[in-house]
Amino acid sequence: MAFDRPTLSALVARAETDLAAYMPEADALLRQGVLPALLRTQAGAASGLYAYLDWMALQLLPDTATGEELARHASLWGIARKAAVAATGTATIAGTDGAAVPAATQLLRSDGASYRTLALATVAGGTATLSLAADLAGIGANAATATKLRFVSPIAGVSGEAIVAAPGLAGGVAVESDDALRARILARIQAPPNGGNAADYVQWALAQPGVTRAWVSPHELGIGTVTLRFMCDAAASPVPDAGKVASVQAALDILRPVTAQLAVVAPVANPIAFQIAIVPASAAVQTAVEAELRDLIARDAVPGGTLLLSRMREAVSIASGETDNQIVAPAANVVSATGQIATFGSIAWVP
Repeated sequence: MAFDRPTLSALVARAETDLAAYMPEADALLRQGVLPALLRTQAGAASGLYAYLDWMALQLLPDTATGEELARHASLWGIARKAAVAATGTATIAGTDGAAVPAATQLLRSDGASYRTLALATVAGGTATLSLAADLAGIGANAATATKLRFVSPIAGVSGEAIVAAPGLAGGVAVESDDALRARILARIQAPPNGGNAADYVQWALAQPGVTRAWVSPHELGIGTVTLRFMCDAAASPVPDAGKVASVQAALDILRPVTAQLAVVAPVANPIAFQIAIVPASAAVQTAVEAELRDLIARDAVPGGTLLLSRMREAVSIASGETDNQIVAPAANVVSATGQIATFGSIAWVP
C-alpha cells in the first residue's frame, strides 16, 4: 500500500488535536496566541522532513533516482555519465603573409561564445586556417558555416575577423541527461553483459560521447560479422559523419570479442518531406507539431524499418494547441530500405 504524505494543513490539524488531548486547558485555536505559532512551526518542520523522505524514497532505485544519486547508481554498475563535448572546427582569416596567430588565441562569437585556437597558424597566400575548439563544452557553441568570430586581442598583420569554414563548428554535445543515463542503467541491469551479444554492442555504442541510438545487425556481411549503426540526435545532423563513425569503431574494437568482424557504419538518411494542413495555423502550433514529429521519428525510426502513418497522425494530433489537421504527405507508411533510416526532412504548411 502506498504511503500518502500528509499535507501541511493536515499536520497542523494533527498538532492541534494532540495539544487539545494532552493540554485540555490550552486553547490552540487562538489566532494571536503563542501556542498556534509554535504548532505551525512544528508542523512546517515535519512537512519539510516528509518532503525529504519523499525525495529519498525516489533515490533508492535507479528508475526514479535523479542527479548525483542517479550517477551514484550508475557507478555501481560500472557506468559513467557521459560528459559534455566541446565543439570543434576551422575558421579562415585574411592577413599579411608571415603573420601568425598563436595557439590558445581567444575568439568570440557575437553572443559571447568563446573559442580558442588549437595550434599556431601562419598566413600564406593572404589567408590562414585556424583550428578551433569551444572553451565551454556543450551544444550551445556549435556554429554554422560563415559565422563570424572576432579576436579578443588584435594581432598585427591579421584581420580582426575570422569566418567559420564548412561544415561549421560542430560536435558540441551537452552532458548526458538523467533520462539517457537512466535508460543505460536499466538496459545494463535487464541485459547483463553476455560475451559480446547484440545487447553488449548496443550498450558499448551508447556509452560513447554523442551516441543516442544504436542497432546491431548480426551476419549482415556474412557469417561471423556484426554491423552496428548509430545516430547522434543532439548533433546538427543526427546521421554521424565519417569522423564519428571512425571513433566509435575504434572504441568498440577494443571491447568486441576477438573473433568478431565488426563494421560500424552510419545509417543512410531517408528524410521525410511533410505536407500538413493544421488548425489553427499559428506559429506556436506549427512549432509544437514539428517538435512532436521529430520526437516520434527519434523514438520509432530504425534502420530498415517502417514509420507508420497512423503514428504520424497521432503525433500531430497531440501537439499543444492543435484542434484539427490533415497530413497530405506522406500519404502512406514510410518504408526504409536496408541500411536506411527515416529522418525529419521538412514541413510544408498547406491551407
